[in-house]
Amino acid sequence: MQKIINAMTVDVEDYFHVSAFEDSINKSDWDNLPLRVERNTYRLLEIFEKYNAKSTFFTLGWVAKRCPDLIKAIVDQGHEIASHGFSHQRATEMSREEFFSDVEQSKSILEDLSGKAVIGYRAPSFSINDTNTWVYDVLLELGFKYSSSTYPINHDLYGVPSWPRFSYQRDEGSENQKLLEIPIPTLRNNDVNTGIGGGGYFRLYPYWLSKKRIDKFHQQEQQPYSFYFHPWEIDPDQPRVKEAPLKSKFRHYINLSRMEGKLEQLLKDYQWDTMKNIYIKSDV
Repeated sequence: MQKIINAMTVDVEDYFHVSAFEDSINKSDWDNLPLRVERNTYRLLEIFEKYNAKSTFFTLGWVAKRCPDLIKAIVDQGHEIASHGFSHQRATEMSREEFFSDVEQSKSILEDLSGKAVIGYRAPSFSINDTNTWVYDVLLELGFKYSSSTYPINHDLYGVPSWPRFSYQRDEGSENQKLLEIPIPTLRNNDVNTGIGGGGYFRLYPYWLSKKRIDKFHQQEQQPYSFYFHPWEIDPDQPRVKEAPLKSKFRHYINLSRMEGKLEQLLKDYQWDTMKNIYIKSDV
């Protein structure tokens, strides 16, 4: 069996941007909080270089604006820059006009800093569902070629279990201009999808179990696997948000000290490339 090359992705945001803390931290305070995303992302670049892995960095425009040299470093090391919007606001909470403005601003900043066309988008908290499929029309209008914004699972914060599990072309747009949606990977057992894409699941479970699930996905589906995580997940010394709900704190802080070691093992065990190279396969 030919070895499958998988897609590594990083959602470049800081600990205070996460949706789980949105009721505990005001956006007006972001500028006054300790910025840790730059240091953490540079550390990820070192780790990726060590294992000759390439990644797509879905980056907030807010981060890019404050860390312009970081964007240049990501591109200089052969990784892909993609958009995570500007202000980490969920797409389900924005009007069409607000969404257009947010994503256009992010795309413009990222392209100016990187000198590269930005063709990929990921919605904060996988916030595309049956209520806002108009998002795809906006992404096409802005020149995107793919999105990785859906998670076909049952989850209290996101997820549309009935949506496709594998990359597929959306119906929106003209015949010559369609958008590819690349869902976060799942395993399917007894008609139920289980998330295996990374993030909190990867930190919560022992590495051997995560590897077993990835191997099962490869064996069953013969599809590339894509993994996602955040720079703050390798930062056990980040400031604690004491006001956050217990459930949010558990999800955010569980096993942060073990993440870097698990990530290195993941990079050793599989081959990794960018979303663009795995799924688009054209010289954009």
